[in-house]
Amino acid sequence: MAVEVVMPKLGMAMKEGTVSIWNKGVGDPVEKGEAIASVSSEKIEIDVESPAEGTVLKITVPEGEGVPPGTVICYVGIPGEEVAAALAVEEAQKPEVENVGPANEKQEPITSVKTARNRVKISPVARKIAEAANLTIENIKGTGPGGRITKEDVEAAIKNSSSPQAEEKKETVETPVKPIEETQQIPVSGIRKVIAGRMYDSLQKTAQLTINMKADVTDLIALQKQIAQTVQNRYDQKLTVTDFIARAVVLSLQKHREMNSAYIDDKIHLFKNVHLGMAVALEKGLVVPVIRDAENCSLIDLSRNIKTIAQKARQAQLNLEEMQGSTFTISNLGAYGVEHFTPVLNPPETGILGVGAVYDTPTYIGENLERRSILPLSLTFDHRVLDGAPAAAFLQTIKQYLEEPITMLL
Repeated sequence: MAVEVVMPKLGMAMKEGTVSIWNKGVGDPVEKGEAIASVSSEKIEIDVESPAEGTVLKITVPEGEGVPPGTVICYVGIPGEEVAAALAVEEAQKPEVENVGPANEKQEPITSVKTARNRVKISPVARKIAEAANLTIENIKGTGPGGRITKEDVEAAIKNSSSPQAEEKKETVETPVKPIEETQQIPVSGIRKVIAGRMYDSLQKTAQLTINMKADVTDLIALQKQIAQTVQNRYDQKLTVTDFIARAVVLSLQKHREMNSAYIDDKIHLFKNVHLGMAVALEKGLVVPVIRDAENCSLIDLSRNIKTIAQKARQAQLNLEEMQGSTFTISNLGAYGVEHFTPVLNPPETGILGVGAVYDTPTYIGENLERRSILPLSLTFDHRVLDGAPAAAFLQTIKQYLEEPITMLL
C-alpha cells in the first residue's frame, strides 16, 4: 500500500503549514530520506523527506496551499499501486457533488428567468414611459424611497439621452477601448503570509505609539576603533555599533522592567530575563531570531550571539526554539540609509527599537562647533502597558549608555 507523506507539526502553536515548493512531481522516483518538498510555517521553512523509497504516486496539496499539520500532502509507493486513502476520500466526496449538482442545474433556469427588470424598483407609470422611450431601466438612478425610480427620473433620463453631450458619450462608448494591461499576481504564502497576518494583528490589537530621539555616538565610534585590534587578537571577534546598541538596550531593560513585558489577556506580564529579538531581513521576508538570557551576556558574548543567529537565519538553519519567546526586539535599517522610521511591534512584546543610519553633523559642544556622529533612534511601544514619560525615560537611558560607552564595559 502507498505510504502517506504528511504535513509536519513545526511547533505546538502551529495551525497551518504551507507547501512552498515541490522538489518532485508525480511519477518521479524518490529515495528514502530524500527531500520531497519544502514546507513553511511561523517563519520557519524546512524540507520534508520521503519516508520510503519508491515513486511519487499522487500530490494532494499544491504549491502555495496551506493545510493543518497531519494532512496528507502526497503518496509514495510502487508505480501502479493504488492510493487507497486518496481514492476513499474522492469516493466519499463524489456523492455530495452528485447530490448538489442536479439541484443547482434545476435552479439555474429559474434564476435566469428572473430578469433584472423584475428586480428594479420602479413605478408603473415610470416603467411605461421608459419602455416607450426604449430606455434600459437598470441604467436609471432612482431618487424615490428605497431607490425607487419615479416618473421624474425617467423623464430626466430621456432628456439626457437626447442631449448633444449624451450623443458624444454614445460615440465614445462605441470607440474600441484599449484592454487593461495584465498584471502579475503573486500568491501570499509561507513566510510572507505569516508576516502579513502578524503585522495586521499587531496594528489592530495594540495601542502603538512611536517616539524619536538622537544619540551622539562620536565617542562610541572612537572607542570601537580604539579597542578593535585588542578584541580581534583576544577574542577573534569584531565589535560593531549594533553590538553596542544591543548591549545598551539590555542594560536599559534591566532598569526599566515595564518595557521588558507583554500585554496578554488583560494582564501585564513583567519578565525577569531579557530575551532579545534581533530582526534579520531575508529574501523571503523578515525573521526575528532570539538571544535568550541576554542579560547574562557580556558585550563580547552578545556580539558573538548576534552574528551566529544572523548567519543561521540567512542559511535557514534556525529551529523553532530560536524563533520564539522574545521580550523586546531591535530592528536596524541603518544599512539602507534610513534615519527615523516607525517599527511595528512584534506581539505580544511591549516595545521595539528602530535604529537608523549614523550621520555626521556640525554640533556645538559648549562654545566650540565640532563634527559629531549622530544615531537616530525610534521606539515604538504599547500605550496600554505604559505611557509616554516612562517610555521616554527608557529611551533616554539607552541614549546615555551610547553617549557614555565606557559604562557598558564596566
